[in-house]
Order: sequence, then C-alpha cells, then structure tokens
Amino acid sequence: MNQEFMNALMDIEKTKGVSSDVIIDALEKALVKSYEKNFDDNANVTVSINRNNGEAKIFAIKKVVENIEDKITEISVEEAENINSNLNIGDEVTIEVTPKNFGRIAAQTARNIVIQKIKDAEREIIYNEFISREKELITGIVQRIDHGMIYVDLGKIEGIVPPSEQIINETYRINDRFKFYIKEVKNTTKGAQVILSRTDIGLVRRLLELEVPEINDGIVEIFSISREAGSRTKLAVFTKDENIDPVGACVGFKGTRVKSIVDELNGEKLDIIIWNKDVKIFLANSLSPAEVVKVFVNEKEKVARIIVESSQLSLAIGKEGQNARLAAKLTNWKIDIKGTEQYLEGIKSGDIVAEFPEEEEYINSLIDLN
Repeated sequence: MNQEFMNALMDIEKTKGVSSDVIIDALEKALVKSYEKNFDDNANVTVSINRNNGEAKIFAIKKVVENIEDKITEISVEEAENINSNLNIGDEVTIEVTPKNFGRIAAQTARNIVIQKIKDAEREIIYNEFISREKELITGIVQRIDHGMIYVDLGKIEGIVPPSEQIINETYRINDRFKFYIKEVKNTTKGAQVILSRTDIGLVRRLLELEVPEINDGIVEIFSISREAGSRTKLAVFTKDENIDPVGACVGFKGTRVKSIVDELNGEKLDIIIWNKDVKIFLANSLSPAEVVKVFVNEKEKVARIIVESSQLSLAIGKEGQNARLAAKLTNWKIDIKGTEQYLEGIKSGDIVAEFPEEEEYINSLIDLN
C-alpha cells in the first residue's frame, strides 16, 4: 500500500460516504489475522497503518520480565535494554516484525476490505432509503416468481411479496406493473429486505390519499377500513367541513376517483360510508347498501342488534356473510342482524327476548301492529 491507496480512500470517503478511518481500522484487524495465518499463528501482534503514506507495519507486543516463561509474549530485561535503555520490568515493548513480502498480502487484504466496506455502505444507504418509505406506496415490476414468492424490481433493490400478501384471485405475470404497499423493511446481513403487500388495508388507504386530494389534504378523514382483499372493502370517512360531501369526494366526478382505485385493485368492490359519532347511525351506515329499520346497542359490551326489512336481510348479511362481517370489522362491534318477519316470529315464540335498552318498547309496538 502507498500514497495512491490513501488518495483512493479519500475519494471513496467523498463519493461513497465510507469513512477512511473505518476502512483502516477494519484493515488493521484483518492484517493481524493475515499475519497469523501466513507467518505466525502464535504471534501476539498489532498492525499500524500510516495515515499519511499507507505503509503497514507489524509489531510484536511483549512484556519485559526477569525470567522468560513465554517467548511469544515476553522479553528479557537484557533484550529490552538493547531496544530501549529506559525499559523496566513490567513495561511493554513493541518490536517491528514486518515480513519482507507482507506488502503484497496487505495490498490484497486492503482490496477485499475496501470492496466489502463499499458494499456495506451501499446496503446501508438503500436500507435507510426504504425504511423511510415503510408504510408507503411503491410501483414495481414483477421480475420472477419462485416457490410462491413474487420478486419485484423496485429499481435499487428487489422486493418480496410473500403468499400471505398476495390477492388470491389476482394473476401475477413477469413484467406486470403493480402498486404495492411497503409493509416492512428489515435490515439483514445481506442488506435491506423489503416486504411488499397487495392485501394490506394500508394499500387502500394510500391509494385513496393518492386519488382523493381532500383526503391527502386532511379535509376528508378516514375513520376505519375493513377489507377482504380481492373481493370487497368497506371504508368509513368523515369531514368537519359542512360544505364537503365526504363520500362524493371519494367517488369523484362520475365516479372517476373510485374507479381508478377499483381498477388498481382489479375490480375489488369498494363501499364508502359516512362515519357518525352517533354509534347507531354509524352501525346502520356500515350495513350499506342495505336499509336499516332499527338499531339497538349495548355500548359497554359493544354489541348491537340491527333490524332490517325481511326483503333486505340477504343484502344486509351479504354473500357468505361478507357484508355483515366487514361491517363488524369496520365498526369494531359485534352485530346481530334480524329481518322484521324473523324478528317478530322469534318474539312470539320466545326465542328472541329484549336484551337492549328501548327494545322492549319496540317489541310491544310490533306486537300491537300485528
């Protein structure tokens, strides 16, 4: 190593952001191991690299003793005085033991260390870039599919979409372009690992922020989202601005905004409802598109019984219970849905009894009407 090497280190520090001191410290440790491997594996040595000219020297470290018991770590008083007459018993002395051909080994070791440190620095830069983008949207191109894992080209790095983050009925082909949600960024020994998702509710949230300026600006706010990826999503929104229709803002002129989101999600249905601080209204809205007749609630246990017209019962429950299931997730309430006829028959047979405030009064009114 020479002055040219030190100049190169300075350039690396400027262009790659890798500290020359970090490289030299790592190099000194590596050269100790190289010396032990190639010359003397029993030596007790240290390496010093001159920061000005890059020259590497090996020094054996020995303790001054009266009687030598270990030649590797000890030196006699007589020998020590030949080096420095001021040395006394108990002092440490460093003796240069640099081999003649050590420069070649040092140069090769330096090359390997520099390459590794540059790789480490580049990995760190990429990790820092992507960790700052965690929970955000990113566009990527499907690069390959292997054992159910989808690998996505993100430019500087390859992202991974595990099977659990893939939409079941969505087809992924090589070179297809998708928007993904950056679910997690891990710092591994091989660098950043970016976990992507197409199923996370965060994908819907970010798409809404992208397509609906009122959401991005905070005028319209998202209260909650429930999703069964690839099939249907329910979304509750609200605004404090009386002049803004939050649902209309999300849908857009002639449905253009919501259509862009649905298209990105390959036809996944998107139900947008209004959140209301009155939990009964919110629960009724959550079962959209079904129309609700009555809502009874137990706010302490967050349990509700919702009555709909018998003709609306299948719509309120949804195919395979999906609408009711999504409504329960959206509101974080346990919901029991009854059709009016089923409810009346249950009351008459005694299978249904009043369990909620105001329900007994409602039951009596139904019986009077019938």
